[in-house]
Amino acid sequence: MIIGCPAEIKNQEYRVGITPATAAEATLRGHKVLIQSGAGNGSGFSDSEYTEIGAIIIDTAEELFKKSEMIVKVKEPQAIEREMLREDQILFTYLHLAPDLDQTNDLLKSGVTAIAYETVTDRNGGLPLLAPMSEVAGKLAPQVGSWALQKANGGLGTLLGGVPGVSPSEVVVIGGGNVGVHAARVAAGMGANVTILDMSLPRMRYLDDVFGSTFKTAYASTANTANLIKTADMVIGAVLVPGAAAPKLISRAQLSTMKPGAVLVDVAIDQGGCFETSKATTHDDPIYEVDGVIHYCVANMPGAVARTSTIALGNATMPFMLALADKGWKKACADDSNLLNGLNTHKGNLTYAAVGTALNLPVITPEEALSL
Repeated sequence: MIIGCPAEIKNQEYRVGITPATAAEATLRGHKVLIQSGAGNGSGFSDSEYTEIGAIIIDTAEELFKKSEMIVKVKEPQAIEREMLREDQILFTYLHLAPDLDQTNDLLKSGVTAIAYETVTDRNGGLPLLAPMSEVAGKLAPQVGSWALQKANGGLGTLLGGVPGVSPSEVVVIGGGNVGVHAARVAAGMGANVTILDMSLPRMRYLDDVFGSTFKTAYASTANTANLIKTADMVIGAVLVPGAAAPKLISRAQLSTMKPGAVLVDVAIDQGGCFETSKATTHDDPIYEVDGVIHYCVANMPGAVARTSTIALGNATMPFMLALADKGWKKACADDSNLLNGLNTHKGNLTYAAVGTALNLPVITPEEALSL
């Protein structure tokens, strides 16, 4: 198979979809790997590192898309990229379609077979291709939130860990999954008082058993959430409904109950955000203020630590990418129901139910798509 990896064009997105190590595995199996010139630079991988293992450098995205049977990326294809997709191609990348009608319509129009990293599952029902970026984003959240808390950035002017004689900051993390746990661990490590909100009692028992007094847990009822955000210096939104739009957990009306200069970090922004007042921002202009509360809503947070993120993502995606290349998408998905769960579009059909619900579009099952 001819596998193409274009340079990412989203604002300050420095990750790359295929590392030299992944390219080497593919070429060893007889596949041809095309890398757009400079695609790996932001992650510290030169063109020569790819050519040394047998990959071919392509000058332009247009040429790469035209020649490739499978496109492997990191971020969702931008509008100009979607124009280059076609029905006989596989697209393997993060998509996050539920809050993005324009992208969804463009993918359906192209007819491309699009497999989304964020809906591929594992045998335990986990999300193995989302997990590494969730870990990165979770660890980054307190870091960027503490920057936003600085007075020069509009924040309260508080230090997460405080100092002797001055109390540490209060951090509330909504969601006890991968993002939430890593955010809580880092925030607690920085000295903050941390509370994780979650609706799963077994999950909270697990967190208590594993982390003990590192941070507190509380049930994520509407009342508990409303009370805790009143005293919070920072709230980290870390909720996920696989493939679907994130629920809105803090309303605009509730911002008036928070401290002026408190910070909201919305890690769920790729799925539409979990705060009513969230809107996607960029690394160039990451924060904005609504009713005195600072919002950090960068939609590609892991791109800020591109090398770490690229290697972690490549480790996770490589087995699935190789299966698609070795077998073709139909056999690979027929052989692996977890990979089939990643199928979002095929020949103009939407195949992921949660996206159909979010966007009010008709859906066929992934199993039906296998027969088309």
